[in-house]
Amino acid sequence: MPVQIPDDADFSSFKGECLSSEGWVSRYNKAGTTVWCREEESKALQKLKMRIVCKGVAAETLYDVLHDTSYRRKWDSNMIETYDIARLTANADVGYYSWKCPTPLKNRDFVTMRSWLPLGNDYLIINYSVKHPQHPPKKDYVRAVSLLTGYLIQSDGDNCSTLYYLTQVDPKGSLPKWVVNRVSQFVAPKAMRKIYKASLKYPEWKRRHGPALKPWLFPEQNTLPCVSANELTVQTADSLENIDESGLTEDKHSDEDEN
Repeated sequence: MPVQIPDDADFSSFKGECLSSEGWVSRYNKAGTTVWCREEESKALQKLKMRIVCKGVAAETLYDVLHDTSYRRKWDSNMIETYDIARLTANADVGYYSWKCPTPLKNRDFVTMRSWLPLGNDYLIINYSVKHPQHPPKKDYVRAVSLLTGYLIQSDGDNCSTLYYLTQVDPKGSLPKWVVNRVSQFVAPKAMRKIYKASLKYPEWKRRHGPALKPWLFPEQNTLPCVSANELTVQTADSLENIDESGLTEDKHSDEDEN
């Protein structure tokens, strides 16, 4: 299946889903952070949606934090590795991301096509999984599939914003129920709070680390090699190895998500 770079209608549809309450069930609501779930036909394809109110953080700052790969290494403790692979257009690229899964699950990784759009007081970033000929699945990871993942940032004034995160991922495996529950109750809220805290510290960090370098805002700064959409195909789940981890039991000491 050929890769389609999102257009205005795709961004509008994504924003609508972020703001809609229909069909979503609240699983967590505490201290300005909310998590909703919506199960699709397959239990493995559960959609998650999160919202956090970020007082003291401008929408533009949140947008920069979510783009800045160098800064992500400072705050994203679940990340193993991330890097940009190539650019498609002035507002679309291809990138790699790998993340630690709770023990004893295998770690997952993704290759995704990402596109972004500042739109008035809103900022949007969306991605989905693609195949890149030079970045096939790796031996020690389970290649997962993002069907649709993204962020909506809305400005709530001079120095306040609301961040929405919506994701539908096929983790390529029959996961045990405790994983799904843990993600919605512990991992997801913690991840949102990390982004918020990182955004509070970002302006000072950026002043000391290439303050003028923002290729997501200034395409002329982008030095990535170019790739054509014709060289990519959509990554489908059925073409990847399926891992059955449904019988694995939770390691209570694997990380600090419950703390």
